[in-house]
Formats: sequence, structure tokens, C-alpha cells
Amino acid sequence: MKEQRQRMILEIVQNQCIETQEQLLLALGERGFHCTQATISRDMKELHLVKEMAASGSYHYAVSLQNRQAGRSDRLQNIFREGVTSFDCAQNLVVLKTMPGLANAAAAALDGMELPDMVGSLAGDDTVLLIMRTNQDAERFCGELRAMVQDGSV
Repeated sequence: MKEQRQRMILEIVQNQCIETQEQLLLALGERGFHCTQATISRDMKELHLVKEMAASGSYHYAVSLQNRQAGRSDRLQNIFREGVTSFDCAQNLVVLKTMPGLANAAAAALDGMELPDMVGSLAGDDTVLLIMRTNQDAERFCGELRAMVQDGSV
């Protein structure tokens, strides 16, 4: 339920000009998510929502760009912690090996991160194929993964 509510919060703030937590509570309620202000406040903190100035001069909630980048790194680390066993690249392709049954979850998480250098993914039971835009993008992505593994982040 929390994940669905947070996904809805992100959708709402991306598609509407939400200036107050009360407006967000009302918008969630209209979509069948009834919760307290304290719950919304915690969700907003976890989602890294901040107030930004709109073109009209008013302030509204949005996802912090800086924290969006950090969130991607956190998700990638979680994926690795949960089940990626190895990875390698060949030209513009990256192959991730996972524990049995976890490839679809890993691919879905990576797809959800909307990586600009990734065209798409294919997943089997224990293997994910990532199609990157260029050979350099694939090598860079594998380099980032290696750095995470070496510094003990995963």
C-alpha cells in the first residue's frame, strides 16, 4: 500500500501544481488513498519532495533533482544487494546475472529508473540483457557497477 501511495504522490506532483500538503491529501483522497497528514509528511521526505518556484511565481512540490540522482544510486545498490551475482558488457549490451527468479525484478527496477543511456531491457529467469545506446554507455554503466562493488556499497 505504501509503495502504491508513494507512486501516486509522485504522479500527482508531476501532473498537478500542488502547493500544500492539504492539497496533496485531497488529491490522494480523490484517488482512493485516505491517510493522515503525518503519513504524507513521511512519504514526502522519503520521496525527496521539495518546494520549487513555478513559472507563475508560486511554489509547488517537486522531486529534488539532486535527490533524484541519489535515489537512482540507492535503488541500484538495493538491486545488487538483493540478487545480482555478476555483470559484463559486450559492445552496447550489458548482461546482468541474478539469483534465480530475480531477473524480472531487476529489469523492472532499472527500467523504472529511466536511465537516459539505456534503450530497454529483456529479462529471463536469472539473466537481464540491457540495451544501451552506445558501446561507451555500456562500458560506463559497467564501470559504475564495478566501482559500487569495489567500494563495498553493495
